[in-house]
This record gives sequence, structure tokens and C-alpha cells, in this order.
Amino acid sequence: MEGSADTEEPPLLPLALSSFHISEEFGFLLPDPLTELPAAYSPWMDIAHELPQLITSRQLRSRVHQMPQLSPRQLRGREELHLAHLVLSFITMGYVWQEGEEGTVQVKARNLAVPFWEVSQALGLPPILSHADFVLANWRRKDPSGPLEIENLDTIIALPGGESLRGFILVTLLVEKAAVPGIKAIPRALGATLQGDEESLHRALEELAGAIEAMREALRRMHDYVDPEVFYSVIRIFLSGWKDNPAMAHGLIYEGVSPEALAFSGGSAAQSTVLHAFDELLGIRHRQDCAAFLCRMREYMPPAHRAFVEQIRGAGSPRHLVLSSGDARLRDAFNRCVWALAELRSYHITIVTKYIAVAAAKAKARRAELSGAGPAVGKAPSALEDKGTGGSHIFSFLKSIRDTTREGMIRA
Repeated sequence: MEGSADTEEPPLLPLALSSFHISEEFGFLLPDPLTELPAAYSPWMDIAHELPQLITSRQLRSRVHQMPQLSPRQLRGREELHLAHLVLSFITMGYVWQEGEEGTVQVKARNLAVPFWEVSQALGLPPILSHADFVLANWRRKDPSGPLEIENLDTIIALPGGESLRGFILVTLLVEKAAVPGIKAIPRALGATLQGDEESLHRALEELAGAIEAMREALRRMHDYVDPEVFYSVIRIFLSGWKDNPAMAHGLIYEGVSPEALAFSGGSAAQSTVLHAFDELLGIRHRQDCAAFLCRMREYMPPAHRAFVEQIRGAGSPRHLVLSSGDARLRDAFNRCVWALAELRSYHITIVTKYIAVAAAKAKARRAELSGAGPAVGKAPSALEDKGTGGSHIFSFLKSIRDTTREGMIRA
């Protein structure tokens, strides 16, 4: 088994994107991920391809218990490891949440826990579903020579949620793809800052602002592809972790790994490297509690992507050159970036309001109606009504980081 967690840190400047496993074409997305593991791992793949049916029929746990314990030692290269992590993370979420939040397990079976732990260690990722699995490594083209557009895309592994799940993953993927010109502008902006090249910095900032604006436009498509009721009542629980979650207050024991229960956060947009990188470049500083949560979310990124964010932080923001130059055109370009980032975060609040707050209120009303009718089948989860799947108090968190982003504007 070949690991991909880098032991040597890439040089500070110039930042070569490839040194951080960042693609010039796909950004933080895994370029054209593998869709099948070697034949020896067919027990994993067979279960993964049947996940929605196995979960809804309540058969997944029994299938996992019959699964042979496979060693990941035959996996070769980052692509096979990433697909193994994707597969085992999806199986894990189905295994834990198959019976809903009132029927969770306290122990994850050894034959799933041990290989998942070993693959996670090799990649430097936590043993739970994260944004790196759910979005970055979970896509394929229907027509291999066709465009990276939603009509030509599909997921590799799915959970219950049908077309809404597919839409949620792929719209999020297109937001990541829209960020690519901004990611490519980061090394140019840092290099221009180091050299005091105001014209090159202006061009880089304009590219960054355009990319952030394109991310917001991509995010708008969530309304077209994701049903709020399906997202809240069906999909969301499978993104939930066992840290800061009342439904699993004591964590999860990974049998054969640790006798003590382990706690990991669920998948979250805060685990996307994109906004962390843009925040660091623009010198955005969030309030202590929010900054601490964001810092913890970096542990859920691939190590090379995390290192990229740290290198940007160490290089110093172009903000200082913008302030010292006194150039109104440069200041306007910088402020366009900050404003676009704040507007993207505002729009994210709009999405969360629709897909979580409003949907939660409707689910609560339905529970009240059904309270006298016995146990409700497929009852919507309630443990995280006021929290994100990563465990944050979602609205206070999102509004705080939006507001501190706005505070990053440079006044004339």
C-alpha cells in the first residue's frame, strides 16, 4: 500500500500547484478519478454499488458482517487509495445511520473498521466521509470525451436520495470547478506581491474575483437539482458525524483499531480547501471560535491541500502591498475579491436557510402531526436541527464568517 501524505514540505515560493496535488484543470478535484478497484476488492465494490438499496431495505449491516476482512496492502497509488477511502467511507455512513438517528451502532465491525483506518492513515485523512470523498473524488464523466457539465456527469458511489443526492454532489463539484481560475491566480498574486509588481497583482486579483463570482453562479443551480425535503429528511443524516452530535454523543468504537470510542466530524462545506485558501490570500481573519472550527476542518483535507493553505498564510497577504500602494485601481480589485467572497457566503446562508432551517420546521410540524400515530417510518432526523453536519452552530457560524469577510474591505 503506497501512501500519498507528503513528508517533505514544498518550497514556500513560488507555489507550484502540482507540488500540492492541485490540478491546473480541475483545482482541488481529483482528476478523472478511478471508478473500480482491483478484483481482489470486489467485496467492497459490490456492496458500494448496492448501497442505496441495502440501506433502505435495512440489509447493509448484515452484508457488512458477512464481508471478508481485506487488507489494503495491494492498493497502489493515490487514485486507488482515494477510491478505497470513498467506498469505505460511504459504506461506513450507511452502516452507522442505516436505522436513522435512533438506531445507531456503538461499534463499527472490525472487517470494515480496520481497513478503513489503514487506508485513512495512508492518505492522511480521517476515517469518516469528508468533502474530499463526497465531492472531490466522487465523480465521473458519462462520455469520457465529453465536457465537465452536469448533464455529462455522475457520481461513482451513491447513498439514498436519488437525483437530489446526485444533484447535491455534482452542483458542489461545479462550484469547486468554478474556483479553478482563482486557485491558479494565487501563486501569481503572491509572486507579484513579493516583487512589488502592482500591475501583475491587479490582473491576479481580477481573475480571483471573477472566479468567486462564478462559484456563486454555480451554487445557484442547487435549486434546480436538489429537493429540500429529500436533502433534509433523507440525505443529510448520511453526512453527519459522531462528534458534537447528540445522536452519537459517545462517539464510535472502531473495532480492532481502538478500545476507546473515537469522534469525528461529518462532511461539511468548511472542509473545502477553496475558501480557506482565498481567506488566507486576502488576509481575512475570523473570530476566535469560528477560526478554531475552521482550523479543525483543515484536518479533514488531504494533507497536500492543507499544506497549500499553510504556505499561503506563511507567504503573507497582498493586502499589505495594496494598502501601501495607495493605488485606487488596485484597492478596487482587492475589494471586489473580498466583496465577492462575502456575497458567496451570504448566498450560502440563503441555501442553508432553504435546505435546513425551513425544511427542519416542516419536518418538525410533520412529527407533531404523526406523534399519535405510532413510530414514523423514514422519520426526518432532528438531532442536528440547529447544527451543520460538521457540528457547528450553523447560522451563527455562517453569519459570523460572512461578517468578518466584509470587515476585510479596505477603506479609501
